Formats: sequence, structure tokens, C-alpha cells
Amino acid sequence: REFFVGLSKRTNQRGAEILADAFKDYAVSTVPVLEGLHLKSFCSMGGPGLIIIGSSEPAQKALKIMQQMSDHRYDKLTVPDDIAANCIYMNLPNKGHVLLHCTMEEFPESVKVKFISNPIFTFSQMHNYTVSDDAEGNTCGRKDHHQDSQSGLAAYI
Repeated sequence: REFFVGLSKRTNQRGAEILADAFKDYAVSTVPVLEGLHLKSFCSMGGPGLIIIGSSEPAQKALKIMQQMSDHRYDKLTVPDDIAANCIYMNLPNKGHVLLHCTMEEFPESVKVKFISNPIFTFSQMHNYTVSDDAEGNTCGRKDHHQDSQSGLAAYI
């Protein structure tokens, strides 16, 4: 139960302090973002206890800082394309776990990473994930796959 706040040209220390003030029951840790606009440009929560992180040197440095600051040990999934780590995880009533991410066509190398090819099931053990194809041959792993043609976002439900 914590927040990581990327300090960059767009978010400063005062912003992190305001967040900490608003969520007093949560730890708030700051992470320098030396490249990119936001921490989310190369790092996101992919589900409970799972950090999706880009493979670039700045992304890996940020991850190391986050690991040093946190008492919690997160599972991590490293993807080749930093921007492919920019996902939105949601746990929706009546839908379950949902991960919004860029399309497979945009980041084909990151799609090869087992988790990105898979929607969220459980995160108890990463090696338990399985990959399957839908009727059109698209790699997915749960019953519903939605893609918005205008935004390019894909959702696995």
C-alpha cells in the first residue's frame, strides 16, 4: 500500500507532498525521472504486486530505487519497449482484473514477453501463466479482448 511518485519536469516534490497529505495511510516515495515525462512512461503496476518496467537504463535505475525504498517485494516484468510498460491496471466489479495497454502491433517485441501476451489471471506465480490464441489467431488468454480502434488501447478482461 504505497505510492511511487516520479519527480520530473512535470511533477515536483511539492506534488509528492500534497499526495502524501491526501493519503496519510499510504507510504509515498519519490523516484527521479531523468528521461521521459513521467514515471509511468516506463513503469506501471500490472496487477497486485506486479510492476511492469521498461528495459532501458533509466527505467532499470528507477526500479532499483523503488526496490530500495519499499518494504514490499514486487514481482517484476521487464518489457523491451519502455512505452509498452505504460499500462493501466484495474480491478472492476463484475469484470475482474483488466489491463489496458498499447496494441500488439505497436510493440511486437514487448508482446513476446509472456505476461504482455497474457491478460491478468492471478499473480501468485508468474510461471503459471499460459498463452492461448483467440478465433482470429490473436494471442490472448482470457475470454474477452477489446480494442479501441481510435485510441489503439487494448483491454484484456
